[in-house]
Formats: sequence, structure tokens, C-alpha cells
Amino acid sequence: MQLGFVSAIVPELSLEQVFKLASEEGYDCVELMCWPVSKAERRYAGITHVDVTDFDKNKAIEVNALASQYKVKISGLGYYPNPLSPDEAEANTACTHIKKVIEATALLGINQMNTFVGRDYTKTIDENWPRFLATWRPLVEFAESLGVRIGIENCPMSFGRDEWPGGKNLAISPAIWRRMFADIPNSNFGLNFDPSHFPWQMMDYLKPLNEFSKRIFHVHAKDVRVDRDRIDEVGILAYPKEYHVPKLPGMGEVNWGKFFSVLGDTGYDGPVCVEVEDRAYEGSLESRRAALTQSHTFLRNYIPRRKV
Repeated sequence: MQLGFVSAIVPELSLEQVFKLASEEGYDCVELMCWPVSKAERRYAGITHVDVTDFDKNKAIEVNALASQYKVKISGLGYYPNPLSPDEAEANTACTHIKKVIEATALLGINQMNTFVGRDYTKTIDENWPRFLATWRPLVEFAESLGVRIGIENCPMSFGRDEWPGGKNLAISPAIWRRMFADIPNSNFGLNFDPSHFPWQMMDYLKPLNEFSKRIFHVHAKDVRVDRDRIDEVGILAYPKEYHVPKLPGMGEVNWGKFFSVLGDTGYDGPVCVEVEDRAYEGSLESRRAALTQSHTFLRNYIPRRKV
């Protein structure tokens, strides 16, 4: 496996500075954010380390040259919008940009892009399904034609009043994944697996690793603290942010020893990227870098650095 981090946590750094940071901190790879250049509408969104708007072979050469210079691989390109938004303009913009990210991924020769499938949060899963298929079948086929894999993250995106209870991402559970892969069986359509989204949904994050082993293309390393005393007060039907908090790996509910034990047994040998969303470390670039240092130190217990 290769240890990396998600570049969303350092929006003020240039692409070269991201690679330099990764190299200095001892990371093997980075997942680079590729949002359209715009103002962020939520935390960790709107961040652009690779602008794919007019991406071409020459720009791909420049990006890959930086990666080679700092001896840091690109684990994938990341863009996490809502392509099934009830706002048609928002959905169309998301789908158009996803295709550009796929094209840039192919030009870079890195084979992997990560995103959400999205959801119309005003409708049930069944009501969303026809539109999900109409949107994603052509996107998956387009990526397949370019030799690109799509990893869907399992975050429910149901944290605010306008996102609860439906959320803005369908692909949140094994039951939905089975249905998703049955209806879109293409082998380039898979998961960007994040164990932190399971504990606060009261689900087991180990069981799916074996069943979906061939669909796990990329992994996010984030932890979560579930505040049981708060659940006693508000119940699990409260807004999720009322009873859980994203944390750095090793500071929450995930048993990382067991996680990597099972993940390794499945044959997974891909990237594991730290996703820093811990507010205790967000006050400054210095503290966010400290979060990456701490996460690297902890996770190297399970992902030893390979000698080149």
C-alpha cells in the first residue's frame, strides 16, 4: 500500500508546494483536488490544485514532472460535487466537470479519479434511481473508454438542514452498493472506501472489505468520534453533526489494526490517503501540517515505507 493525503486540507498551497510538503513529511502519494476555480460553498470544496478546465498533454507533462521531481505519486484526482442535485444547473455543471476530470486523469496516466454519485435529497433512494442510472451509465462508459477508474466515496453528505435526512450522496451502504454494481457492472466503477462513515451510521466497516474487495480502488484514512452521551440526549435521528466529530486516524472509533489486517488480506495494495477534517487542527497551516505529521507517524505502523 501507499500512504498519502488529500490535498483539500492545504488550499493555500500551490501544486508544487503540495508535492514538496508530501515529500518532506514522508508521504508516498497525494490525491489532488480538481474543483472548478470558484468560491467554495462548503468546507473542503472549491479547492483546485489541478485546473482541468483546459487541460492538455503539455499541462499533464508539467504536473507529472513535479511529481517526479519530489518523488511523490498522484493517487488520483478528486472532485466531490452533487451530480444528482435537484438544481438542474448545479447537476449539469457537476457532470460536465466530472468528464473533464476523467479526461485529465487519462492524460496524466494515473488511472484513478474519485467523486460522489450525488443524490436529490428531496427524494427517496428508489425515486433517485432512474436518474442515477441515466447520469452514471454514460459517465462510467466514458471513463472506461479512456481507461479510467471511478472511485465513489461513501460519505452520506447529510450534515446540514438542507441535507438531512436524505443526504447528497446515494452510495452510503453495502445494500446500495450491491444494487449500484448490479445495475452498472462495469469493472472500472468502484469505491473510494472511507471507514469513518460507518461507525456513526452504526454499521460494521470490516465486513464490506471482503465482499467488495474487487471494487475498492482507493481508500481514505479518516477517523470519527461518536459521542454516546450526546446520542443518549438527541438520538440517532438528530442531525449527525450533533453526535459525531471527524478526527485524525487513531483518535476515534476505527480499529486501524483490524482494518489494515482485513484490508491487506483482501489483496488491496493501493493508496490510503489521510483526509484531515479534524477541526482541532484547522486553525492554521502550521497546525494542519502537524495533523499530517501526526497521521503519518500513526499510519506508518500499518503501511511501512517501501525502499525504492
